[in-house]
Amino acid sequence: MSKKTQDLYIIISLLIVIGIGFLFKNYTGFAQKWFNDYGAAVFYEIFWCLFAFLFLRSSKATIQIPLWVFIITCILEFLQLWHPPFLEQIRATLVGKLLLGTTFAWWDFPHYVVGCFLGWLWLRQLQGKSYANKGQS
Repeated sequence: MSKKTQDLYIIISLLIVIGIGFLFKNYTGFAQKWFNDYGAAVFYEIFWCLFAFLFLRSSKATIQIPLWVFIITCILEFLQLWHPPFLEQIRATLVGKLLLGTTFAWWDFPHYVVGCFLGWLWLRQLQGKSYANKGQS
């Protein structure tokens, strides 16, 4: 698969994940809290895995990206316990709220694991398509 084709697959994947993430974040109905808080966190992790994969595409990166996404999002989760004025100003914006979060929750961590695992599987699929098509050229 050409780099251009792989870029297209990654961008389509990102659009799908962003759409589902926003749907989960704004869902109202049965199990609303889970969808809004934890289900959306799964797609947040997948998003960052795919985003990083746009720039780093080696088979080694396929493993490292989900690990680093998990570590960084765990750090961001713990930062939610810290409320200095500059962070509160950032969190007051929609982008700051979406990227940094506002409230610490232990239950986010298992969902980060699930999201990074699914992100890893997704990256493997994208990487595998690249290797499979190289053999056909």
